[in-house]
Amino acid sequence: MKPNRVKFAVFLLVISAATPMLAQNGAAIYKSKCQMCHMADGSGNKAMKVPAFSPNASAASLIAITRKGISPRMPAYAGKLTDAQMKAVVAYIKTLK
Repeated sequence: MKPNRVKFAVFLLVISAATPMLAQNGAAIYKSKCQMCHMADGSGNKAMKVPAFSPNASAASLIAITRKGISPRMPAYAGKLTDAQMKAVVAYIKTLK
């Protein structure tokens, strides 16, 4: 194998191993901060008029929403969660069906 192909293969291996770990760490944060409104499966709390997560939502858009919040119901988590924690939560959200 050429050196660039080896580096790329190692990169893919690291990324594939990191994603489940991020999701696992995000699960605990999701349960404590998000589940009460978004439900355990991400289906949304209909009584609170919280919609389900869109399966087509990008990670970047979910992070932006988490960071800024949605007035008046969803609080902004900028300053409350680190960027790494927000990424972990979004990785977990992406595992929900």
